[in-house]
Amino acid sequence: MAKGLSLLDRAFWLTENAQNPKHVASLQFLSKPDGAKDDYCSQLVTHLKQHNQGFKPYNQRVVSFLNLAIGFRPVDSLDMDYHVKYHQVDDLKDKTAIHNFVAKLHEPMLDRDKPLWQVHIIESPNSDEYAMYLKIHHIYGDGASLITWLQAAYPKAADKQFVPFWAQSRRSKPRAKKNPIASLIKGLWSLVVTFVHLGVILFFILLKILRINPLYMPIPFSGTKTMLTGQVTKGRVVATTSLDFQAVKALSLKLRASVNEVFLCCFDIGIHKFLKDHGQQFERALITQMPINLRRPGDAVGGNKIAILPVKLGYGQKDPYIRLRQIIENHSIVKKVARKVSPAALSTYTILIQGFALIFEVLRLSDLHRPIGNILISNVPGPRDTLYFGESQLKSFYPISTLTAGGGVNITLLTYNNKAEIGLVCSDRKIASLEPLAGYFKEAFDLLSDSVDNPDLTTDDLGELAKLLPQPIIEEEFQTEKVNVA
Repeated sequence: MAKGLSLLDRAFWLTENAQNPKHVASLQFLSKPDGAKDDYCSQLVTHLKQHNQGFKPYNQRVVSFLNLAIGFRPVDSLDMDYHVKYHQVDDLKDKTAIHNFVAKLHEPMLDRDKPLWQVHIIESPNSDEYAMYLKIHHIYGDGASLITWLQAAYPKAADKQFVPFWAQSRRSKPRAKKNPIASLIKGLWSLVVTFVHLGVILFFILLKILRINPLYMPIPFSGTKTMLTGQVTKGRVVATTSLDFQAVKALSLKLRASVNEVFLCCFDIGIHKFLKDHGQQFERALITQMPINLRRPGDAVGGNKIAILPVKLGYGQKDPYIRLRQIIENHSIVKKVARKVSPAALSTYTILIQGFALIFEVLRLSDLHRPIGNILISNVPGPRDTLYFGESQLKSFYPISTLTAGGGVNITLLTYNNKAEIGLVCSDRKIASLEPLAGYFKEAFDLLSDSVDNPDLTTDDLGELAKLLPQPIIEEEFQTEKVNVA
């Protein structure tokens, strides 16, 4: 685990409340071993609870003062009745029911007086599969760190006498001794560079506000208000779906686009169709927030090293291919920004903007202003090989994230065993289900794929109030907004 707590790590602790907990999770489906008895899962839970000695980060509780995280302190032993739970449901194959059940598990905060993780084993009668819901606090690490830890702890072959991930020790790389004077000079120089680059970002944002230089990433809080954005409340809705990752890669090569851009296009089409179902129409493109991994090769695993930058999506085109080209153009603008400034400046910019969003949320003003973005989309590279949890083969691995201040849908992709596993979560304040949205993503991918050989293929009306005049790829940010709610 990375040494010490970064400002971003502390932010996940400071900004947490009962309405918006800052844990992330995964919903895993596993197959029972051949010949497993009816009490396999209950025996598995008994086995897991025997391992009450944990290793970093799973034995670490947060030490805080006035709600400010100071550091970590190891516990002598784990309270396994808290950390490992067992549940029975009627039918594990009832996907909607499982999503609703997991949404309830995802709502409450983790106990801040204990190490910040839980495992929930979920089974149904006469099923050859079971599910595992793993919940862990974001202060321990970003998605890349957490997946690295889990991947290392899950063996590639069945193991009856396995040790669960929290009880496995991990070797830390020896740290080279540093010259304190050189470290001080390097730190001061890094601080100077960070604030200079942050000033550059803010300067170009100002130029965009003044309409002097429109070719820059979206202005903060210029997203479109929708039924999915606004004040985050306690309830959650969850859905999952998956795509053939090899098919996604093949399509991205055919379209001269990145895998992320193909996903962005599918999510753009899907979210528009979902909002149109609820009577909402827009005169502007939606905006997604995209986390960027700032970790360099060789950096220690653990903690949070990410920035979250906005990307404008497509608008005004029913041809899926044209919408994809719009997204590629807008994505390239943000990528150029990320390449020209330091990672620390990007991280500081993220904390600055998200900090304002948090203030609005604490003051319960999130419904009164535009959001930073309409959705948050992250792509976490996962294990390529089939993994096992003890004797159980891991069949599916769906990530379920937290929500940013201002709401919206959080969509997380994790690649596992040639599949793109997709988890969706948002507040249940105005909607009861994300199942249609999960289905629209798959429909949008098929539509984009078919449009390659059929240029006449178009989307249905996406609920956009497109003008008769052709729209430029990069639109003005503060264009008049119209939202019709049925």
